[in-house]
Amino acid sequence: MADDKNGREKQAADEDRRQREREIADELERGDEGEPAVTDAALADLEAALESLSFPATGREIIATAGDHEVGSVDGTHAVADLFPDADMESFDAPAAVSKRVRRPAVGVAMKRVVEAAATLPDEEFGRSQHEAFERSFRALSDVDGLDDDDGVRTVADWVVAEVHERRTVPGSRDVRRRAAAYCRENGHEVRDDEWLGV
Repeated sequence: MADDKNGREKQAADEDRRQREREIADELERGDEGEPAVTDAALADLEAALESLSFPATGREIIATAGDHEVGSVDGTHAVADLFPDADMESFDAPAAVSKRVRRPAVGVAMKRVVEAAATLPDEEFGRSQHEAFERSFRALSDVDGLDDDDGVRTVADWVVAEVHERRTVPGSRDVRRRAAAYCRENGHEVRDDEWLGV
């Protein structure tokens, strides 16, 4: 594809289409989940605060633009800066991707900690698919009925951050899934083989 205005616009349109397809697939996959912790009104306010930002945007850019903005949820109020990494290692394609992160504050806090820890490592590769797998594992852990999702997500995030600091590398996504599954089993919840955490 030519590196001209039309080529760049086609690439951007293709990426937007792929992002929408991923979001639709996620919504279908999560069809039986309960209501998110953050209301649509709170997300609309956040998206208005992000209007001046051009996407894709890094966590650092989101914090610079709307870090002090507070989002109310059923679990309390969270500043945007508490849910996004102050790093350039993770980027978000559109306001919808920001809203998706904000809907699950416990997952946002965990991903912030993991990404900021990974950003301390020189030359660490922590690509988009690994980000997505980590976030999906945290979301799956928070969806287990009967678990305190904040505690489970926090426990696994603590383990990831400790691994980064002790081993000087980010654990693999399969290791994170195994750790989340082990937490579920230790707390009396079965993890089936056909589930995301069933590795």
